Amino acid sequence: MALRKLKPVTPGQRFRVVTDFDSVTTDRPEKSLLAKKKRSGGRNSEGKMTMRYLGGGHKKRYRIIDFKRNKDAIPAIVKSIEYDPNRTAYIALLNYVDGEKRYIIAQNGLKVGQTVFSGENVSPEVGNTMFLSDIPLGTVISCIELHPGQGAVMARSAGSFAQLMAREGKYATVKLPSGEIRLILLTCKATIGVVSNSDHQLTVSGKAGRSRWLGRRPRTRPVVMNPVDHPMGGGEGKSSGGHPRSRKGIPAKGFKTRSKTKASNKHIIERRK
Repeated sequence: MALRKLKPVTPGQRFRVVTDFDSVTTDRPEKSLLAKKKRSGGRNSEGKMTMRYLGGGHKKRYRIIDFKRNKDAIPAIVKSIEYDPNRTAYIALLNYVDGEKRYIIAQNGLKVGQTVFSGENVSPEVGNTMFLSDIPLGTVISCIELHPGQGAVMARSAGSFAQLMAREGKYATVKLPSGEIRLILLTCKATIGVVSNSDHQLTVSGKAGRSRWLGRRPRTRPVVMNPVDHPMGGGEGKSSGGHPRSRKGIPAKGFKTRSKTKASNKHIIERRK
């Protein structure tokens, strides 16, 4: 996977950096795995704006992703690697030998024609999904379950990965992308490998219009608002107001908002940096 810096033919292309999509093999999605995706534009049922800075954007259809990988011991062949407008990572279309088709999050190095498996007695190769009890220690993993059978919830975005560090009793110790070290039940599943499209964070959109295509409207800085609109608003001229905080007055930049009485705190060995 590589990046392309475009020639400055127009102002919008002067700083633009794009991925070359060399690992994407088709631009036609599987019709049976598409669903409608309704857009709210940040409005509620009364038509009032409840989320700011949302709206517009190109029409999308949702790709139904198999996050559970629960077709155990049935081999599946990778038919194609595809772009998904709903996520940063690429997705892979699997053709199971029993005829079923499913989309999964694609890992780096997953190739068309490769056979992948899930479940017990599976070799720890890229794209295979295994229980944490069976994965060798030190392996790089992604698409991790937090509760058995829940489906992947962690390390799903482009370039994300975690590392299996240890096993003790019924828990595995996993170092997450944020740096947090956490206990996860051994009966949870994870996929071997790093999530695809790891160059995503290096891309540069080049112009404001490209953000509008993605459904992002212009964001107003709190400092230029009035005191009634934001705690950091007001003041004469360019004088900015106070400590960085949210509209509700909750401080930003290092202020911890996680509840001290949360039940899952006992599973966190080390907090994220």
